[in-house]
Amino acid sequence: MKRTIAFGGIVASAGLLAAGLAAPAQAADKPAAVNLANTNLAAQQVAAFWYGEAKANLIQATPYNVETTVPAKHVSGGGPTADTKPGVVPAIGDEKKAASKSKNVNLPKTSGKVFFIGADGKPHWCSASSVQAQYRNLVATAGHCVYDTESNKATLDKWVFIPGYYEGKTPWGIYVGKTAYTHYDYDVYEDGDRNYAFVTVYNGVLPEAAWGSKDWTSKSFKKESHAKYWLKRLQNDKKTGYSDLQIVATPDMKQKVKLGTPDSIKVEPASVADLAVDPSTIDNARATLEEQAVVGTSTYSDGTWGVTVKKVWGGQEGWNSTDPAKQTVYTFKKDGKTYQATFWGAFKVKDYVITGKILRIGLKDVGRLGDNVGGQGLAYNQKIGKAVFVFGYPSGSHPDGNYAYSGKTLKWAYGKTFAAQAPAIKAEELQAIKSSFTGEGSVGSSWLLNYKSAKRIGYLNGVTIAVADRDGNKRIDTSLSPYFDGETYGVYQAAANNWSGKIV
Repeated sequence: MKRTIAFGGIVASAGLLAAGLAAPAQAADKPAAVNLANTNLAAQQVAAFWYGEAKANLIQATPYNVETTVPAKHVSGGGPTADTKPGVVPAIGDEKKAASKSKNVNLPKTSGKVFFIGADGKPHWCSASSVQAQYRNLVATAGHCVYDTESNKATLDKWVFIPGYYEGKTPWGIYVGKTAYTHYDYDVYEDGDRNYAFVTVYNGVLPEAAWGSKDWTSKSFKKESHAKYWLKRLQNDKKTGYSDLQIVATPDMKQKVKLGTPDSIKVEPASVADLAVDPSTIDNARATLEEQAVVGTSTYSDGTWGVTVKKVWGGQEGWNSTDPAKQTVYTFKKDGKTYQATFWGAFKVKDYVITGKILRIGLKDVGRLGDNVGGQGLAYNQKIGKAVFVFGYPSGSHPDGNYAYSGKTLKWAYGKTFAAQAPAIKAEELQAIKSSFTGEGSVGSSWLLNYKSAKRIGYLNGVTIAVADRDGNKRIDTSLSPYFDGETYGVYQAAANNWSGKIV
């Protein structure tokens, strides 16, 4: 979707863009930059989250399936248009052109997966690629692998890039996202023609010591509303490194109230001592509980406590302990059958606290992303009709149910681009290629122009944002990408010159 924009300045000439050359003029609206983890503590906690618990979150992550399969059509006339002259930024290691030929397709080391917590609170991933940048710290992917279009939150949480990822293995480390850069029109209007993102990342880290987690508890709050306010602040503050945050009500065990009373909590199981409240009435309370248990699952007449009864196979009759503070289970026989009773009580809330975990892990620095795996160049304002390689991790089934890809290994597709549209995602000027990549997992795949298989580098000229079944045979046959133009270069340039640094 194109908007009227104001241009000014000097446009770059075709060819390599090196330091000192003028760049394409940019739109009046600046690229949107959002912090993902803007302190070392936060970045360390993000890395620890993915490495912790035997990498369970990485292994259990699923492809991000948001707006992946959409209706699309081939546009024979019109289509994307260059807003300035063509230009490229060379890949790392390809700053000086060198001819090379290879019959085999060697997969790029720059490709990998980005992992994050989605709108559903679960771990997910997209495809992505390392790209050239001044500080060798930049990743390119689809915009909706950074911006949460489901809940309209600014960013997806705990965002990391892992090049060469395979079933829990992180050969070159985990790179925690620092700042995400997207086009203004995507950030504000969710414009599908601008669905791309460039993310600066910290130096990579690998685990080198035992890890675990430390429980954390906040100060107490008298009102639940105050606890909710601080919970939201902690969840939204990228400077904090906490996880699994939740509000816990602390009962005042001296104030038993009717179930459902405002600012009350149901305690289950409750012991004889809990329900007696007054130690001098324990014997009477125990006898009353036993009588109520024989009645069956029920709530006592005053509404402050109740009993849950279930049938069991055998068991010693009586209480599970001689200590009233631990007497929570009562076993009895009725009509020749054995039953167990547990009890609950309603109590006034004394205060509220926020609990969570601070993940702890020994991490070692493994250096900059581009130094470890390289970085693809960038091409923009290229003619439609050129051949590109697409590298990504497709996963999931075709519409007919055929499960074509597992998402575990890096795959490639090859074809010439053509103009396309996908109004369902507000995209009027896309480029597309014929590809059987299924949408789950392939979102964020890198489109590489002039890919040199021997050197494993080329020029990033697009990222997959969706796939389509254009002929209606229930088989995915098309991959879609925004057309990279001078405005794309502007977003890239805003990100490419920013330093990230180390987290350990």
